[in-house]
Amino acid sequence: MSNPNWPAPRTIALPARANQPAINLAVYEAGAGPAVVFCHGFPELAYSWRHQLPAVAAAGFRAIAPDQRGYGGSSAPAAVSDYGIGELAGDLVGLLDALNIERAIFVGHDWGGFIAWAMPVMYPERTAGVIGVCTPYIAFPPLAQLRALVGGKDERFYVLWFQEPGRAEAAMDPKARLIFERLMRAPIDPVVAASQMMASGELDMNPFRRIEELPANTPSIVTPAELDTYVQTYQRTGFRGGINWYRNIERNAREHPEIGVNKLSLPCLMITAGWDMALRPEMAAGMPALCSDLEMHNIEKAGHWVQQERPNELNDKIIDWLKRRFAN
Repeated sequence: MSNPNWPAPRTIALPARANQPAINLAVYEAGAGPAVVFCHGFPELAYSWRHQLPAVAAAGFRAIAPDQRGYGGSSAPAAVSDYGIGELAGDLVGLLDALNIERAIFVGHDWGGFIAWAMPVMYPERTAGVIGVCTPYIAFPPLAQLRALVGGKDERFYVLWFQEPGRAEAAMDPKARLIFERLMRAPIDPVVAASQMMASGELDMNPFRRIEELPANTPSIVTPAELDTYVQTYQRTGFRGGINWYRNIERNAREHPEIGVNKLSLPCLMITAGWDMALRPEMAAGMPALCSDLEMHNIEKAGHWVQQERPNELNDKIIDWLKRRFAN
């Protein structure tokens, strides 16, 4: 790892539970104090929180980041059904049990945000607070709604393109370096980004299918060594584990319709990124009606990978809130 403050991982074995095999999680941890669990998204790793763990630990908290199920050094079960919200949230409860932690604050970005927001709904007794980074507290989007955006052409929306097992993996696994070289870049103005999505005359929201066409005209937000960490990991694991999370969207909505609907009363912090085209700030507009103890901030002109692009600004907002709400 290129960051000297990034801890070495340890493997934590989670026992088998109902209809679920035992799995291992690769877990990175620093500091002592109230527990803060960082949940990464796609296509990322616990390593995506490399700027946050040391800072939060130094502020007086026990900072914990797992490679989540299907990623990095953690187990990647074979069945698509092993990647539903119940299984993923259950992993975090198992992690708390293994570490003898009663309650934690969960921080989630991208897909990890859906898991973090699910925790107070599914396991309120284990959840002290939630921080959403880009991902708001919302219900799972119906695939039919997404399909309507692209006129039924599934290949033009990555979430839909991901649904057929094996299809996306076959295209993406051989291109790990190119994918991360093109994705891990500073954002562009949303107006320009929107025009690029319409360049073919039809809306296309699937950069993974046409990664060679994605412009590389803004600065990288990772160093060459950091890029290599992502590339080497995904060259070893492939993208299947993370993509399987997407293949459970409709099952998640069917089995847990309360997520994104039930009102939350625990302390919540929502941090949006002004130039995030995947999770636009306006998607969080309904949160004040659902979260009675909510603080919201926006980082202007920041993109989807805000925790890596603008780590100091994000850390300041997270740590300030943690100290005010949870410091011993």
